[in-house]
Parts: sequence; C-alpha cells; structure tokens
Amino acid sequence: MAGQADSLKSILFALFANSAIAVAKGVAAVVTGSGAMLAEAIHSVADAGNQLLLILGLRQTRKLPTVDHPLGFGKSIYFWSFLVAVILFSIGGMFSVYEGVHKLLHPVPLSHPWVAIGVLVFAIVAEGISLWGCMREVNKERHGRSIFQWFRTSRTSALIVVFGEDIAALLGLVFALIAIAATLVTGNPFWDAVGTVSIGVLLLVVAVFIAVEVKDLLIGQSVEPRILEEMEAFLRARPEIRELFSLLTMQFGPDAMVAVKARMAPTGSESQLIAAINTVETDFRSRFPSITWLFFEPDVVD
Repeated sequence: MAGQADSLKSILFALFANSAIAVAKGVAAVVTGSGAMLAEAIHSVADAGNQLLLILGLRQTRKLPTVDHPLGFGKSIYFWSFLVAVILFSIGGMFSVYEGVHKLLHPVPLSHPWVAIGVLVFAIVAEGISLWGCMREVNKERHGRSIFQWFRTSRTSALIVVFGEDIAALLGLVFALIAIAATLVTGNPFWDAVGTVSIGVLLLVVAVFIAVEVKDLLIGQSVEPRILEEMEAFLRARPEIRELFSLLTMQFGPDAMVAVKARMAPTGSESQLIAAINTVETDFRSRFPSITWLFFEPDVVD
C-alpha cells in the first residue's frame, strides 16, 4: 500500500493548492474581466473537484472482495481517473476554448490587469509547490526512467493524473501570464482571448494523454515491465523450478494478480512437490509484496 499512500500525498498537495488558487483566480477574473483568468479559475475548480474524486477512488480500492467482485475493487481507481480526464477535457478544455472564441468575437478590455498578474504569480508559486510534492512521489517510482517513460509505463493512475494536471496547470498559468502581459503592453484584448484558447487546447491535449494511459489500465494491463522482468528472473533462478512456461500478471490498482505455469524439479513425492510450490510462493510474495492473488500451476508441457 506504499504506492497508494504516496499517491494520496500528491493528491492532497494538489487539492490544497488548487483550492486556494481557485478562489484567488475567481476573484481576479471578476475584477479584471479577463477571459484567460476565468479559464484558469474554472480549470482550478475542476482540478480541485478531480482530486476529491481521486480520493474517493483510493478509498474504494480498500473495500474487501465480495462474491460479485472476488478480485476486489482495486481497479475502481482507474474508473475515477478516467472520469477525471473526461472532466478535464470537457469542463477545463472545452470551456476554455469556448470562452476564448467568445472573447475573440466580442473583445472586452481588461480592468486592473495588475491584480491578475499578482494572482498569477501567486498561483505559479503554489502550483510549483504542488508539482514539487508530486515529483517527490514520481521520483520514488521512476527507478532511472525518464519522466516520459515513467508516464507511459506507470500503473499508478492517480499519480499519473495528478502529475498531468500539475503540468497542465503550471503551463496554463504561464500562458495566462503571457497573454495578460501582452494585453497590458499592447492595449489589445486579442492577446487575452488567444491566451484563453491556448489554455483550452493545452488542457484538451493533456486530458487525452491521461485518458489514453488510464484506458489501458481499465482494459487490463500487466504489472510494470520492470517488475515483470524481475518476476521472471526470480522464478527462473529458483532451484525448485526446472522450466518456466508462462507468467501472466494483471494490475488491480495497488494490488497485482499473478498466474504461474512451470515444470517443477523432481521431488520424489506429491507432498514434497506441494512443499516446493509453497516455498516458491512464500518467497515470491515476500519479494513482491504487491501480489494479492497468486495462482501456481505445475505441469510438464506448455
């Protein structure tokens, strides 16, 4: 459950930051009339709501298995993570694009732009702290991989979502700051509208990336490739196993299901064979504590 606890820390970091930022942005949007600021305010409100959904999802993964759900509820976090991507796409991205297009067609001059700039600087600092908290947890999982490689291969959907949201939020703030500064310098509200559209496009792109990653987990993915290789190496090195025929795994939130088919080394009796399998299973679970379900099939052919 260490990965789940790490994800919760990142979510709480982001929740506190986005709640404070959403209030500040909302006030600034009303005072200045900036479309970019309004888009950012809606974005932060959506992000805060998304973090609450992720917390709900993490709580559901702790539910005990039932007759209808014998493998537990670990994959429920994938549903909530996918829903977050949908909200980010619709409420965040689509609304921002709509607001930007509306401002392009009906320009509105900014008032008190320095208020917006001050709020954006505060928000950039707060989002930077949130991203720092997220990166602390991401770095625990990277194991030498690049950020992109981690994003593509990680099975921790909640952390993927928070990371994507934090990156989108920080870039969106930079876009908004540039747009408002350009509007202030030129006196042309066109740049504020362009900034609003740019924020919307950014959110759409990030939402699609998150949705694609979580979709694979919803369908059913193995454990991370790195862990799968370690599992195979562990089993092939065991003296009790003569030949490993197959190793199937599936990730269920923080838990994993593993099915092993192998030719066992001769033991001389049925009881000794069972004892050898039990020994392998015990050591296997000890080496990979995320395994919740382990099915071991001894056989003589693949």
